[in-house]
Amino acid sequence: MENPIVEISHLTKLFGRTLAIKDVSFSVKEGEILGLLGPNGAGKTTLIQMMLGLITPTSGEVKIFGLDLKKCREEILSKVNFSSTYVSMPTSLTVHENLSVFSKLYNVGDSDRKIGALLETFEIKRLKNTLTRHLSSGQLTRLSLIKALLNDPKILFLDEPTASLDPNIADKIRTLLKGIRDQRRLTLLYTSHNMKEMEEISDRIIFLHHGEILATGSPDEILSSFRGKNLEEVFLKISRGEAIRG
Repeated sequence: MENPIVEISHLTKLFGRTLAIKDVSFSVKEGEILGLLGPNGAGKTTLIQMMLGLITPTSGEVKIFGLDLKKCREEILSKVNFSSTYVSMPTSLTVHENLSVFSKLYNVGDSDRKIGALLETFEIKRLKNTLTRHLSSGQLTRLSLIKALLNDPKILFLDEPTASLDPNIADKIRTLLKGIRDQRRLTLLYTSHNMKEMEEISDRIIFLHHGEILATGSPDEILSSFRGKNLEEVFLKISRGEAIRG
């Protein structure tokens, strides 16, 4: 593997006596789309939060761009971003006002042009002056994705980014994200419970179960390892304790 853009070494997280992440190690190369898959409570969101410096690991190391997250958090975070269906934005601001605030936080130059282009790309330009509280769940999801792309990140962390989107818009978002990846080598770390989406978008999948890495590989390799017809079948087998490796 070429020099990895993300390196996770022996990462462990305890919440009191609860072991959320247990000795997890993996790396991600530039331009790779890595899917983090697993049942609720498997540790996916905790893992992402540790990689963003939002939660302090109990032990282990996170390196991004070859830099130690503990020592270089500000430098690292200036080049990454995050979007989640479950993170809200200020509801008393309009769409444009919200994006303008984040543009200032991210030091985005020519922010009005950038905001306009992204609103058009995500097909919500007509909502520019709408209060955020009046947006549908799907529109809020697209607003969150726009926010996450304002600073042209080199790494984008996505937690269930298409969960509230209809199939048509979700397909457009997946195509858009893959296009951005291809154009500028954007690296994506991605969680989803949409198994078809995972198979379609991921170059590689890490399957987490009870805070540990149960399997890793391309979608085809995961299917072969667990003798599954598709990822949904594998997911159900693992969740129900029925998984059998090939």
